[in-house]
Amino acid sequence: MTIEEQGKKLQEKLTKEFKNAWEQLENNEMDEVFALGEAYKNFMDKGKTERECVHEIVRKAKENGFISLEEAMSIGTLKQGEKIYAINRDKAVALFVLGKEDIENGGMRIVGSHLDAPRLDLKACPLYEDGGLALLKTHYYGGIKKYQWVAIPLALHGVIYRNNGEKLNIVIGEDENDPVFYITDLLPHLAADQMKKTMGEGITGEGLNILIGNIPFDGKDLNERVKLNILNILHEKYGIVEEDFTVAEIEIVPAGKARDVGLDRSMIAAHGHDDRVCSYAALKAVLEIENPNTTVVGLFVDKEEVGSMGNTGMESMFFENVVAELLALQGKDSHLAIRRAFKNTKVLSGDVTAAFDPTYPEVLDKKNASYVGKGVTITKYTGVRGKSGSSDANAEFLAEIRKIFNDNNVTWQVGELGKVDQGGGGTIAYILANYGAEVVDCGTPMLSMHAPMELISKVDLYMTYKGYKAFYK
Repeated sequence: MTIEEQGKKLQEKLTKEFKNAWEQLENNEMDEVFALGEAYKNFMDKGKTERECVHEIVRKAKENGFISLEEAMSIGTLKQGEKIYAINRDKAVALFVLGKEDIENGGMRIVGSHLDAPRLDLKACPLYEDGGLALLKTHYYGGIKKYQWVAIPLALHGVIYRNNGEKLNIVIGEDENDPVFYITDLLPHLAADQMKKTMGEGITGEGLNILIGNIPFDGKDLNERVKLNILNILHEKYGIVEEDFTVAEIEIVPAGKARDVGLDRSMIAAHGHDDRVCSYAALKAVLEIENPNTTVVGLFVDKEEVGSMGNTGMESMFFENVVAELLALQGKDSHLAIRRAFKNTKVLSGDVTAAFDPTYPEVLDKKNASYVGKGVTITKYTGVRGKSGSSDANAEFLAEIRKIFNDNNVTWQVGELGKVDQGGGGTIAYILANYGAEVVDCGTPMLSMHAPMELISKVDLYMTYKGYKAFYK
C-alpha cells in the first residue's frame, strides 16, 4: 500500500465530512422526499397562523386515533398506546402516545417546536382614512426587517368576535378571487432622503400601514367616507362594527401558496418555515408511532418569536399541567412524580437554524455552519455571544443523539447560529432544560430566515422528519 493509499484510509477513518443528503438517499427515498414536500406545502397553505396550525394538527390527530385530554379524563384511566391531544386556547397543542413505562419512571421523548412566525398584527384601533385612502395600522410581531414587508401582496387571517359573542374566522387574500392588501413604498424618484437612511430606518414600524380601500361612501356631507365605505363592506359581509376590532386577533401574512423553488424543485419557499417546518416534521413522526416503550410527545407552542411568554408560550404552565393530569390518570398524583417525570425526559428542541448563504458568507463560521442539503442540524448551543440564553447540551446526550441518527441512516450536520460576536438567537430549549430534562436543539437549516417568504430544502425537511421519528423510537 502506497503512502497516498494509507493516507486516504486514515482520512476516511479519522476525519468527519458532513455529506450531501441528496446523495445519501436509499432505495425509493427520493420519491418519499418529494411526496413529503407536497404534503408539507399543503399543511403550510392551510396553516398560516398558529390558530390555523393547531386546527390542522388536531384534525390530523383525530384521523389517527387521538382523543382529547378531556375525553381521557372522563374515562378515568389510561392504557399503554393511548393517543391523547391537549389544546391550549387554540394556539398551542400537545400530542401524546403513551408508552409501556409510566411517565414518572420512563419520562418522555419530546420534540418541542413553535407555531408562531414573524408577521404583522393589526392594532386595536386599526382603521383610519387619510389622503382619500382607507388604511389599517399594524404592530409587527417578532424580529422582522421592516423594509421586506412593503410592496408585496398581503392577506388577512384571524379571529373577530361580534358583540353578541359570535366568533368569526376571517381569511381574505388567499383565494385567487380575493383582493389582496398592500403597504406602499416611495418611488425612487422621491426617495433621496429615505435612501440616505439605514435599512433599519428607511421603513418605520409606524409606517407599516395596510392599504385597504379608496372608494368613498355616497353622501358628500359625511366625514371619512372611504373609511365608512370599508366599514359598510365589512358589516354587510361579516356583520361586524368598528368596535369589534378592539377584541380581534388579525394577522397580516404574505398572500399566496407555498411554492417549489429551482428547476429541480429541490426547495420550498413559504411564509413561516420558522418554525412550522420542524412542527410538521414532528407531527408526521408522532402520528406514525405506535405502542412505544417511552411516552412520546409532539409539543407545538406559541409566542416563541416574542420570548415564549404568555399563557400560550412555553413559559406558561400549560404543558406541566397536562403532564400532571396524565400522571394523575396513571395513579401518580404528586409533585414528586412530575419532577421525576421531567428528570427522566429527553427533548429535541425542534427549531430552524441559519444555513450558509454564499451571498453573505461573512456572518457565519464556515467550519461550524449548517448547509442547505446536508440534512438535519444538531445545534449544541444557541444564545448570543458568550452563549447567553443557551441551555448548552452535554456531551452524553449529544453522543446518544449521534448514535440514534447514525444507526437509522439519518443524514445530519452540526451548526451554530452565526459567528461568535455576530449576534445569535434562542429557542425553547432552555425552558425545558429548566425542568431537568436532557435537551438539544435539532432542526432544519434554512435561508432568508424571518423574511416574509423563507426557503428550505426538501431533503432537509425529510431528514428532520426521519431524525425525529428515530428519536421517538
